[in-house]
Amino acid sequence: MSGSVDRTQILGSFEDADSIAEDLGERLEQLNSIGAALSAERDINRLLENILVAAKTITRADGGTLYRVTDDGMLRFEIMRTTSLKYYLGGTTGTPIPFYPIQLYKDGEPNHTMVAAYAALTGKTVSIADAYTAEGFDFTGTRAFDAKTGYRSKSFLTVPMKNHDHEIIGVLQLINCKHALTGEIIPFSSSDQRLAESLASQAAIALTNRMLIIQLEQLFESFINVMNTAIDEKSPYTGGHCQRVPTLTMLLAEAVNETAEGPLKNFQLTEKDRYELKIAGLMHDCGKVTTPVHVVDKATKLETIYDRIHLLDTRFEVLKRDAEIEMLRRRNTLLETGDKIDAVEEEARFRDLVRRYDEDRSFLRACNIGGERMRDADIERVQRIAQYRWRDAAGHEASFLTEDELNNLTIRAGTLTEQERKIINHHIVATIKMLETLPWPKHLTNVPEYAGGHHERMDGKGYPRGLTRDQMSVQARCMGIADIFEALTAKDRPYKKGKTLSESLQILGRLRENGHVDPDLFDVFVRRKVYLKYAETYLDREQIDEVDEAKIPGNAASAWRV
Repeated sequence: MSGSVDRTQILGSFEDADSIAEDLGERLEQLNSIGAALSAERDINRLLENILVAAKTITRADGGTLYRVTDDGMLRFEIMRTTSLKYYLGGTTGTPIPFYPIQLYKDGEPNHTMVAAYAALTGKTVSIADAYTAEGFDFTGTRAFDAKTGYRSKSFLTVPMKNHDHEIIGVLQLINCKHALTGEIIPFSSSDQRLAESLASQAAIALTNRMLIIQLEQLFESFINVMNTAIDEKSPYTGGHCQRVPTLTMLLAEAVNETAEGPLKNFQLTEKDRYELKIAGLMHDCGKVTTPVHVVDKATKLETIYDRIHLLDTRFEVLKRDAEIEMLRRRNTLLETGDKIDAVEEEARFRDLVRRYDEDRSFLRACNIGGERMRDADIERVQRIAQYRWRDAAGHEASFLTEDELNNLTIRAGTLTEQERKIINHHIVATIKMLETLPWPKHLTNVPEYAGGHHERMDGKGYPRGLTRDQMSVQARCMGIADIFEALTAKDRPYKKGKTLSESLQILGRLRENGHVDPDLFDVFVRRKVYLKYAETYLDREQIDEVDEAKIPGNAASAWRV
């Protein structure tokens, strides 16, 4: 019948419409799930890759390129993917893209001849049905690519990526839309364009947010490094420590993470955990900004702003001068009376006294170094020397050593008095106070606990809080071992030489036995040779001696393997 409509055509059109609607619905669902996934991605390369792959998927594009706008006015190739050619460059592939960036301006004029540059400059989406017949844009590069690969670039959809500040931060270019059923190359539809624009908007915001987070993290870490540099400038003996302890802490934590047997087999590190521990390591001694320099740098027992041992040298010279004057006076008197024998004996007594003064001066100089632990007999000798009497420039008589000098020269070990040790130890209290006042984000809430626990002991005899092993995290206990081992091997301390590996492990083993350090972490430290990995980077060659692990105290007690 003339003018009538075929029923099968009507039904077919309805079925096509239903199919199109269903397909669009599926792609919208894909878009929503993609948006959520992009927001969760932390790695920039994977994020860029996911953006391009997602755009190709929802528009059924065979190929695509993602460009980033650079600070110097260029469009840099970041990711390139062409499925049919199996052509994958940039991003996580590790294969660099060999093309020069696209200039946004040439000779000061906007570069509107390149479609990607045009989209970036104008903020407009460009859809091209066939690049070989389209006018207004330069596709020379595209044709060269096709000639080289045998590809046929036809339909293009170029979408600017605009963030929430309305800044163009990149361009998403999709190539060769494929028909859902036949696979034929067709132009991108208006729905493809809307979906791509929606994705580009979400992607731009996700990318901007991720870049902002990265920039804030870099700023934060730079601020930490500035603080450590300030400590370094304040004292060259602590700045290296602030950098080395985080490294050694991470080496030990990673070794524990790789442990498959034993008490620590369930310990696992996520990327979040690693970053949190890294920050804690970098800030573990930030409280040292409050420690007086003369205490931190105290290389000898009598050092304050300067080493007061030279004052004692002067006093010994005064003692010898006064003794010589007294000897000459007595000798002359004896000679005047004709008593030559007593005069000679007077000179001999003077020489003996001078020899004793010289020996006492050498002894005090040795005591001032503070190397070996002082014996009771040595302390008694210092106390005896302190009783010498001398006259100062004003003629006032006084004890040879002041009370402060006597207290310092009788320090049992090291160069610090008990009061100075308290000042040094206060740095961890200051560290905890400083860190606990900061408004840490959720993923860094454990930083104060990790950083504040590196001077605690497993038996509860540490400081400042006297925590026991069960009250501390594995991370804080890792930092405790790292802090001790770094101090033992450090070669930049003013009061000692850096110990060798075998010496350091002997001491660390004894600390394990007496409840100072965590026994399980100590076993990982030794068995996985964390000490050697650290030594290869930070120790001098002469410090890296041969280690017999069987002879390390406490090491043989462990029966489990790592």
